Amino acid sequence: MRPNRVKRKLADGGVATIIQGELSADLIDFLGPLGFDGVWIEAEHGGLSFTDIRDQTRAADLWGMTSVARVHANEEGLIYRTLDQGVQAILMPHCNTAEEAAAVVNAAKFFPEGNRGVFKGRQANGVDNYFEKSNEEVLVGVLIEDVIAIDNLDEMLRVDNVDVYLVAVGDLAQSMGIPTQLTNPELLKVRDESFAKIVSAGKVPGAVTESGNVEEFINKGVRFITNSPNRWLEQGAKSCLLYTSDAADERSSVDLGG
Repeated sequence: MRPNRVKRKLADGGVATIIQGELSADLIDFLGPLGFDGVWIEAEHGGLSFTDIRDQTRAADLWGMTSVARVHANEEGLIYRTLDQGVQAILMPHCNTAEEAAAVVNAAKFFPEGNRGVFKGRQANGVDNYFEKSNEEVLVGVLIEDVIAIDNLDEMLRVDNVDVYLVAVGDLAQSMGIPTQLTNPELLKVRDESFAKIVSAGKVPGAVTESGNVEEFINKGVRFITNSPNRWLEQGAKSCLLYTSDAADERSSVDLGG
């Protein structure tokens, strides 16, 4: 079975980088040589089919990247069917209790760690001891996105086989009654206290970052780092348009004799 690069890097105490967004298989293949450890497969939002997911995981496999799928519901069949397509990691949004976190593990892992439906998915090709290897390689992560999850975080951190606790401030701000206020001091206080609690429990905190604040998050103990190419495209476009706009204004000024 293909090694889970993200899981192994985290186990070694390193920082794992995941490229995030609604990415096609071709775009994943294009981004592969850049050196990210994993690729985010967006199956909570958007219009992905299981066939799309299968092709996206193949593209990730080409470059040794871990395929990390965020699914849309904490449903046993949905979780293991997504893994059957070749996904190597599951992220569960709006996971709010220890019981809900344990349910994700139960669906993602075969006996004795869970009760995943017995089926040899795409990653089983050529692997004799697939069920054992799958338990070793599959990564489980939960998203801390609601006030109730913050209140229950201590109990959630005691759940075995949850590898990553990603604190997602967008939804958390909404849950706190301050939607879109991503720099609100109270939100940042809750976020940073959650990071510290996760680190103290010996678990891995995760975060959605921008290019300019990655170091800040790493200094807070975050080791599961996600970043979106949409931001790079926006920054590059603004830079290009700023240059061409200035050049156009200058040419216009010359033409007018100014």
